[in-house]
Amino acid sequence: MLNFPFNECCDCPFYRMKPEISYVRILHASPNSPAVDVYANDKLIAKNLSYRNFTQYIGVPVGEYKVKVFRAGTTQNPIIDTSLELPGSSAFTVAAIGMLPNISLFPIVEHKKPLSPDKLYLRFAHLSPDAPAVDIVTADGTKLFEDISYKEVADYIEISPGTYSVNVNVAGTNKTVLTIPNIRLLPNRFYTIYAIGLVGGKPSLQVLIPLDGASYLRE
Repeated sequence: MLNFPFNECCDCPFYRMKPEISYVRILHASPNSPAVDVYANDKLIAKNLSYRNFTQYIGVPVGEYKVKVFRAGTTQNPIIDTSLELPGSSAFTVAAIGMLPNISLFPIVEHKKPLSPDKLYLRFAHLSPDAPAVDIVTADGTKLFEDISYKEVADYIEISPGTYSVNVNVAGTNKTVLTIPNIRLLPNRFYTIYAIGLVGGKPSLQVLIPLDGASYLRE
């Protein structure tokens, strides 16, 4: 739930980026953290955001923000207290990552780039705190991404649309820690595969594959 005064509608297929505005969504990717409320410069921007969930994108003026993250329903003893600088004409996913008591915000910029006709862009973000470096491999053995470590975000690659099944393998091996079947990827879009969760505990390792803002933000 978003409650920021500069919120712009994101239900439209496209909306135009403005030089003085950044677009931000928040991802709760800390496996052992409770639902949270997020404040920017003392304004509530996300309420009761639980693990695995994203906010919508919100448009905010460029500049520096004091960001505090509290357990939902509280306003004392923040579990994150930090500053975040937002440039203009940019889109970000800001992920809360790590394990309590050592969690932090991890900004992931969403680059806009030209797409070839009937192609899409895909990348991988490793946000699982106990997982080793991994390769992302298709069912036919093609490596899409190689040797990606925790807190590393691979560059976008351009691929054809279709339905893919991929394995998350320990880097440099055929040891599969997660199989992701039937990923339907549509043309003219930007996607990030976010790996979250734990290899050696609960919640277990999984992926989230939302549309990135570059799919519908227009410069």
